[in-house]
Amino acid sequence: MIGLDGATFDVLGPLMESGTMPNLKALVGEGVSGPLESTKPPITPAAWTTFMTGKGPGKHGIIDFLQYDPTTNRLLFNNNQKILQKTIWKILSDKNYRVGSINVPMTFPPEKVNGFMISGFDTPTGRDFTHPRELQDEIFARYPDYTHEKKWERTPFGGDDLFAQNIDYISQSFDRGYELARFCGEKYGWDVMMVLFKLVDNLQHKAWRYLDPRTRDSNPSRRDLTIQCFARLDQVLGKLRALAEENGATILIMSDHGHGSLDGKAQPNLLLSQWGYLGLRSPFSRMRTRSATWWRRLTRSKNGSPANNGHGSLDHDLAFDWTKTKACVLHAGIYGFLYINLKGRQPQGIVEPAQYHSLRAEIRKKLLAAECRDRDGKLMRVFSDVFVTEDLYGCNREEFPWMPDLLLAPANGLAVVKKIRGTDPVRWVSLDRLEGTHRLDGIFIAHGPAIKSGRKIKDAHIADLAPTLLVGLGERVPQDMEGRVLRDLFAEKIAVEYEPPKAREAAEVEAPVLSTKQLEEVADRLGDLGYLD
Repeated sequence: MIGLDGATFDVLGPLMESGTMPNLKALVGEGVSGPLESTKPPITPAAWTTFMTGKGPGKHGIIDFLQYDPTTNRLLFNNNQKILQKTIWKILSDKNYRVGSINVPMTFPPEKVNGFMISGFDTPTGRDFTHPRELQDEIFARYPDYTHEKKWERTPFGGDDLFAQNIDYISQSFDRGYELARFCGEKYGWDVMMVLFKLVDNLQHKAWRYLDPRTRDSNPSRRDLTIQCFARLDQVLGKLRALAEENGATILIMSDHGHGSLDGKAQPNLLLSQWGYLGLRSPFSRMRTRSATWWRRLTRSKNGSPANNGHGSLDHDLAFDWTKTKACVLHAGIYGFLYINLKGRQPQGIVEPAQYHSLRAEIRKKLLAAECRDRDGKLMRVFSDVFVTEDLYGCNREEFPWMPDLLLAPANGLAVVKKIRGTDPVRWVSLDRLEGTHRLDGIFIAHGPAIKSGRKIKDAHIADLAPTLLVGLGERVPQDMEGRVLRDLFAEKIAVEYEPPKAREAAEVEAPVLSTKQLEEVADRLGDLGYLD
């Protein structure tokens, strides 16, 4: 299995047609391919956890990098330990398959699997990130500079040279992913192995303007470097195909979500403030909070931190007056996570429980009707949908008290932020500063001896991959998996059988104890990609 984080056929299609990615084009032409619908929100932790469990956020419990604790009014960082369901790695391990997982997000701390696991980019520096433990020492022996901390480097005078260095680092990460797959596969053996290329997502976030037809020719040298980076990825895909064929293996390629331009940032907290639902402290308090946030970013916060003993500050870039706040967006991950300040649930709740449903419906109606002017001055809706979370996920609020009361899906090209800047509900991004953001449709490709040739599929969802993988191995599917088996992949008719589900045991993953410095470092890494705005 090959994960291309954030990959989209909107980018890969033209690159295949231009001859830049011949190996990928061959896999598509000789196999089965199509769009892969992501989770709502289409964000890394929710989507990859859905892939690993075959279940949606209403069962596995992960909707963002952060989780709100209403009892303390604080934000917590999510990790593998907080996944409520058994993952595909443990399901297969329990069936005596040898499994390997390389760089998949939400696998820190690593699980004790029958095989090996190297956790993903959300791993704090200085923590054990492999199972078995000795694999970590071997990785450092082979790659002394191995790190999860590396971000897209920016300086005021970096220019084209620094851009080229960033691209080169991403290209090298593709090569390293292949090298780890071959090395670990040969050392531990494997029946099912996955290698994930996280920096495909970072590349599109940071270099989207050199892929977008509107702006890609503004700097031909950077455009060409970006395209060459995808060519390097294609070379690695060719090597991984050879590795699969050496072992008679089927190839599954997937992304957790798609990608597109970040044209603007939707500001629901501004609207909530204008409508009287959100109270902010004095302008001086807000300025002081914002200044402290920027100081932490500049100094990388050796002392103070928006994370404290696993918690993230709700005042990060805002200064709420909870005595005057009925509702606010507390965190955002492409979508906005809106919470009612409910009496008896939050420590400073002011909304009476009897008013909860009517207030939520009232706010939802206003958000759905909220409009702004687009770049051309035409009226447009700010939000494409506003979901009642328990209806979307099929869960109940008593079981998941930390779920948002409303989930705000922005219009295409927008991402929700919790910050408030200016007086407009959408802050448009100038084309010369264009970056990328997530879209709902990712990619899926299957290729191998038992797979049909040259076929297209529709309506595949990322939750479908775990049950499809199990059936492809001739195994039964847990009855509570929400994904469906993609029967149309297979050259021959297949039978699908089910089995009772098994609960995840707490002992399967050790609980990490992270320092403030480690939490700040992870927050800084996520913030660099705009995930904590």
